[in-house]
Amino acid sequence: CSAALLGADGEVRQRFTVSERRHADLILAMIDGLLTEAGCKLRDLDGLAFGRGPGGFTGLRIAAGVIQGLAYGAGLRVARVSSLAAVAFLATSPPSWPSSSSCPSSGVLVCNDARMNEVYWGCYRFDPGDPCVPIVLAAEAVGPEDRVQPAPTVTRFAGNGIARYPALQARLESAGLSYREGVYPRADAIVRLGERMLQQGEGVDAAEALPVYIRDDVARPARPAVTGLS
Repeated sequence: CSAALLGADGEVRQRFTVSERRHADLILAMIDGLLTEAGCKLRDLDGLAFGRGPGGFTGLRIAAGVIQGLAYGAGLRVARVSSLAAVAFLATSPPSWPSSSSCPSSGVLVCNDARMNEVYWGCYRFDPGDPCVPIVLAAEAVGPEDRVQPAPTVTRFAGNGIARYPALQARLESAGLSYREGVYPRADAIVRLGERMLQQGEGVDAAEALPVYIRDDVARPARPAVTGLS
């Protein structure tokens, strides 16, 4: 769960914590704290951005609901940023980011946990001439880890799905790819990519700030349904 604020001076303020079930409790306080720290109000912003997925159903619904409420209230446009692209951005970013000279042209494979013995995955690279625009090398997909195939120019991989599937990590490392550990789709990446999208006119109205699940059966029960009544 994270929130970030990008100032006119390029400085990013951020709140970040790893928590699977406390997003609804944490996110509004994070946003309020950032605005207070910067001495500004929501209406002072030029736009909003959020991680539109793919990802967990509940987390994405919370993110979309919060961003829609904020956008409606302040009359702001919204950038819908891929959560996988955000991980790729961070996985290719040294601490001095975003220096165009430091952004490699090789690609990164991102694998985030999708539960149900599957991963969300996609491949991206970033052009050194425009390092906040992800170039898609393999479209976002969901499936078992043994179906994941890196694009030919990919040299590294990242994502929270890697640690949960050791066989996948072993297979990618045996293919010569390097692993960037501990990378989550944080808001500091979302805000950088979102700013560029808004500059390119890719912002949407609040009503269109919707999540992307990829998987159709997001509400599939883990056990067989009970069909009898008594």
